[in-house]
Amino acid sequence: MNLESNKQLCRDYFKAFLVNDTAWMKQHIHVDFVRHDPGLPFEVRGPEGVSKLHDALLPAFPDMQLPLQDFVAEGEKVLVRLRVQGTHTGAFGDLAATGRKIDIGVLDLFQFRDGVLIEHWALLDNLGMLKQLGVMPA
Repeated sequence: MNLESNKQLCRDYFKAFLVNDTAWMKQHIHVDFVRHDPGLPFEVRGPEGVSKLHDALLPAFPDMQLPLQDFVAEGEKVLVRLRVQGTHTGAFGDLAATGRKIDIGVLDLFQFRDGVLIEHWALLDNLGMLKQLGVMPA
């Protein structure tokens, strides 16, 4: 696949994630896919892992938006700079809803092979999020 096709797969991934489109996930996420994310208390593997991530995040931030800002592609990899925005209206792990809004930066590096997502490295501003939620001092 070419670089533009891989960028489009990233756009499609985020759309599918927000609505938990498991059919898209099964078609475009490899069964051995792994997401490397030091901020998560569980492992994300395969399409089912991405769906599990959706189920952990969207109830906490049901109005979540993921504005995509930049794409850099080379070979099998695409780096996406984006934001995570939403209102914390549901439980987030052990944290009860705060009603506060978050707006944090994210860098996601995706690796594709033959049009299928095989690996993902995620770096989120978790400290900024905790500050915005009032868990940590600003």
